[in-house]
Formats: sequence, structure tokens, C-alpha cells
Amino acid sequence: MAGKKARPDALPRALYERELLRLQTELVKLQEWVRAEGARLVVVFEGRDAAGKGGTIKRVAEHLNPRVARIVALPKPTERERTQWYFQRYIAHLPAAGEIALFDRSWYNRAGVEHVMGFCTKEEHQRFLHQCPIFERMLVEDGVLLRKYWFSVSDDVQEQRFRRRLDDPTRRWKLSSMDLESITHWEAYSRAKDEMLVHTDIAEAPWFVVESDNKRRARINMIAHLLESVPYRDVPPPALELPPRPPPTGYVRPPRDLQTYVPDHAAGLTG
Repeated sequence: MAGKKARPDALPRALYERELLRLQTELVKLQEWVRAEGARLVVVFEGRDAAGKGGTIKRVAEHLNPRVARIVALPKPTERERTQWYFQRYIAHLPAAGEIALFDRSWYNRAGVEHVMGFCTKEEHQRFLHQCPIFERMLVEDGVLLRKYWFSVSDDVQEQRFRRRLDDPTRRWKLSSMDLESITHWEAYSRAKDEMLVHTDIAEAPWFVVESDNKRRARINMIAHLLESVPYRDVPPPALELPPRPPPTGYVRPPRDLQTYVPDHAAGLTG
């Protein structure tokens, strides 16, 4: 069983929301810098199931332009993709100039779930550990800004979150049989993570560990670190003015009964 970590105190909600909004405002500035400079930013979110990756990605992307910042969450590989070079399906989702790619899990699936659950061979796993640093050095050498975050959650907090998902119909979809198997494979995943870090925590693309037993702290800490790690600057927006509305020219709206409207469900809530 993993050693117990000291549980960080929760941030007061008002303080959390105020700082989150400040950081999200800075993320918009980062986005505009990426677009203006033609930069390419890749952020990899990895960690155990229920470690808080999805919630953090949601907060990162919440106020960003989806045409600039894309969330990449790939499904299982197709039969054709299984025959490709392993990194090939991920390369297609890397950003072009002026774009940000947020990977909700990434090529590191091979170092984690595929390895632990036997979805790849030992040879494929070892080849990944050899090739991954080479692949990432090539990205960085070509000018890609690569940031990798590992969300670390304790076993008892993970189990608590799994139980809440079981009881909450709005979050039940987040829980799969594969997630539940991660409980019985806790130590195997720990060993796989340790081996992955030994091979892929490289100077050109280091891993940054986010303590995520407390979700609010994890989100604030991760976003603040990302902003501090990128040398962005404030790009002044173009000057925009609302044009004057032209005078009417006789347009008459068609009668309402010629169109089908959505029923006023809200009216029944106040009646």
C-alpha cells in the first residue's frame, strides 16, 4: 500500500474562484501571444484515474478560443492505427503555428495502462521508453513548447472519488470497469509510473508533478506553473468599435405561428 501523504488544506472557495479567474485571464493573454507569435504549445496531462486531470483541463480551456486551444482526448486506436508507428496517431493532433493542444492523456498510454493491463508486448513497451525521449527532443528541437504534468493522487482519495462517481448520475459516465481495475493494480501502476519517469524525465521535456488530493489547489498550482514556464507577453487587442445601426428599411418579421419554437420549459418552473 502506498504511503499516506499529508492532506493539504482546502482553499476557501471565494479565494479559489478569485485566483482561478485571474489565472484564466492570464491564459487568454497566453493564447493571444501564441497566436500572434505563431508559437506551438503542447500540454500533456497524465496521472492516475480520478486524479483531477479532466477538471483541470476544463478550467484551462474554459475561456480560451476553441479554434486556438484544442483538447485532444483520443479513443481506443482503430485496427489500422494499431499497425502504425506508435506515435503516428498523436502526431496528427500536434498544433500548427498559433495553436495550443491540451492532451487529455497522450502517447504515455503505452507507459501506463497498455503496459500494466497487457495491451502491448514487453518489447513494444521497452521500445516506447527508448523512442519517447527521442520523439520529444525532436518536438522541442523544432520549436514546440512541450509541458508535461503528472497528477498524483493517493489511493484513499482515488477510492473516495470513485465512490462519489458511482453515486452521482451526472458523473457515472466517468467511471469504467478499467478505472475500477486500477484499484487492484495500484502497485503495478506505481512501478510503471516510476519506470516511465526514469526514462522520460529529460532536461528538454521534464515532468512536473501536481499533488492533486485537493482539486482546487491542484488546478491553481498547475495553471500558475504553466503560465510561469512560458515567456509570453501581453498582446494588445485590435481596436474595435461598434458600427452605428443603419435606419430601418421596411423589413417586417414573419408571423410567429409560421415557425416552430422551443416550448417554454422555464415558465413551468416559476409558475
